[in-house]
Amino acid sequence: MIMPRKLSNLAVISAFVLIAWQAACLGQNTNQTQEDYVGEFSAWGVKVPRSNYNIIKYAISIFGTRWGAAPQTPKDLEDRTWDQILLSYEAFRRDVKVEDKQLEEEITKLFKAENVKFDWKTDKKTYEDWVKEKAKEPVDVFENQMRHQIQLENLRKQLLDSFRPTVTEPEAFREFLNEYNTLELEIVQFDDLKKAQEFFKKMKKTSLWEEEAKKDPKFAKHPGFVALEFLREMWKIPEKDLYKMMKLAVDSIYPPTPIYKGWGVSRILKKRVADDEEFSKLRQSYFNQVETIKKYEELDSWLKNLKQEAALKIYPGDGS
Repeated sequence: MIMPRKLSNLAVISAFVLIAWQAACLGQNTNQTQEDYVGEFSAWGVKVPRSNYNIIKYAISIFGTRWGAAPQTPKDLEDRTWDQILLSYEAFRRDVKVEDKQLEEEITKLFKAENVKFDWKTDKKTYEDWVKEKAKEPVDVFENQMRHQIQLENLRKQLLDSFRPTVTEPEAFREFLNEYNTLELEIVQFDDLKKAQEFFKKMKKTSLWEEEAKKDPKFAKHPGFVALEFLREMWKIPEKDLYKMMKLAVDSIYPPTPIYKGWGVSRILKKRVADDEEFSKLRQSYFNQVETIKKYEELDSWLKNLKQEAALKIYPGDGS
């Protein structure tokens, strides 16, 4: 949802971002002083205009980010802003285009999500008023911020399409097992491993666990009846421990394992073991899934290498 924020003293639009990148890349004099820049990609000799920084940061604050996790803290917002500045420059270098049709589709999608009833393409006055009310900015700024977001999405798609990872039969089968093997756990979380171990020794009998649960129904967390993949990715339980749990009987208590925060002692409430024969029916879909996972891993590696190559230098007092 677009939140009503004010764009303070920002009279530029994303078209200027392109002009600034062109000038920087060609070494042209834009009559800007040192104070007009917030940093530079020192390996390429490219300075980052303050206008680029401001407009990209504000675009993230309105539209969020489709590349990387959503910012939760001021530092996250700064990190996402510099990532997008770098990606914006890379999109310029690669001449990544945004078609008018893409922009129209994105605005239509946004308005549908906002439950807007008017036709923004024909009722320009109402469209202008809506943007001013919601985003506190002119339509051209609003649309060019959206173009920036779409351009980065086009860059991401271009990169993903260029990756050609190899997927093996065991990798696809493992992905199938991780999705079809299912566990329902109760997990008691501890910050300290020693305390978790003491609790496990005391709670080896299910009856003792149940007594504790009667005293405090909230003493254990309950992720639900979920795939091993979910427990691995969201709860950060090591895969090797999850497969050991699959071999135990229901109501078994499993010793401390690392979890997303600290250590967890788990009670197995329910389990469903994957039927290996089902894999043959779903084989291609799991090859596709693993390929997609590997492509995004390559994308993360590519961005990390690009950051190193660019050698970003943030000027004192800016972007920090």
